[in-house]
Amino acid sequence: MNLGIKNLRVLVTAGAAGIGLETARAFVAEGARVHVCDVDRKALRALSTSDPKITRSVCDVADRRQVAKLLRDALAALKGLDVLVNNAGIAGPTGKVDEIAPEDWDRCLAVDITGQFNCTRLAVPHLRKSRNPSIVNLSSAAGRLGFPLRTPYSASKWAVVGFTKSLAAELGPEGIRVNAIQPGIVAGARIDRVMENKAKARGVTPETMLKEALSVVSMRTTVTPQQIADAIVFLCSERGRTISGQAISVCGDTQMLP
Repeated sequence: MNLGIKNLRVLVTAGAAGIGLETARAFVAEGARVHVCDVDRKALRALSTSDPKITRSVCDVADRRQVAKLLRDALAALKGLDVLVNNAGIAGPTGKVDEIAPEDWDRCLAVDITGQFNCTRLAVPHLRKSRNPSIVNLSSAAGRLGFPLRTPYSASKWAVVGFTKSLAAELGPEGIRVNAIQPGIVAGARIDRVMENKAKARGVTPETMLKEALSVVSMRTTVTPQQIADAIVFLCSERGRTISGQAISVCGDTQMLP
């Protein structure tokens, strides 16, 4: 299938590992030009060997000065912008709401939702110049379901959906489409850490925690970063030109989050 995205200019935040890196690679495989950012300097340096076509910057999306530099770097490397993938996010603290440190709440929201605002506000003027402009925001199954012991994360991911739908209505008349992806349990080191922390908080083993989590997924399986990346690339392609304002779950039909 020709997705029609050769030479598409793409910025992916938190693109040095996990979903971000798989997304960047999926775009490159279709002929797009990609710039990524990350806070992990070591992972970024590794890209020069593993993925030399991907240009890169160090950036904490919660820091507006760093985001301003990121946009300058991306525009210099890509000579314009067609797609913004707001992938950067952190898991945040695990614990009962009255036990969560306020600074941990603040940091989670600063990265997971304010970071998307920081990047979007600077990207939109450049997206207006594109023939195929698109924004994809990473939410989560926790952005449509309650997630006990993970209130900061869940709150931020629900906020992403509101941000997405509002932007779609605001920017749609200018031809810019905006969607959110809501991954379920994504296999990898990050979900392993989440399961370990939740297991500790609930007094069970990580294996028991994962088994319980998958028991309320209709397909009884995790999803992969590649499957998330495939959905993002399609939404940003010519074949996704009339899809906007959607919060799309890629989750194996997750019914609840334990």
